[in-house]
Amino acid sequence: QVHLVESGGGLVQAGGSLRLSCAASGLTSYKYIMGWFRQAPGKEREFVAGLRWSGGTTYYADSVKGRFAISRDNAKNTAYLQMNSLQPEDTAVYYCAAADRVYIPTRGSEYDYWGQGTQVTVSS
Repeated sequence: QVHLVESGGGLVQAGGSLRLSCAASGLTSYKYIMGWFRQAPGKEREFVAGLRWSGGTTYYADSVKGRFAISRDNAKNTAYLQMNSLQPEDTAVYYCAAADRVYIPTRGSEYDYWGQGTQVTVSS
């Protein structure tokens, strides 16, 4: 059974940084795509970043490109989202997800497993 557990959310001032973690268990191979999504109150869930676990290929939403970085630690089976230069519009619940795909999907419906989410709040 696959479990994804996010951590690292919190309250930060605009311009600050946070690093989110997604600990994965039950993924039997490194063929998965790991993705980060976010959902702000009253808005639809949106893709933030994705990473091919094997090889490390990454892809970002335009809104976070240059500010956020997705990475992974193979030994810890953990994916990370380093978020810098945070702005109030980045406030949302952040979710990690895993997809059994050969490409990095940007639609949530293409992901097979989801974590419970972690709140990120950026104050102005």
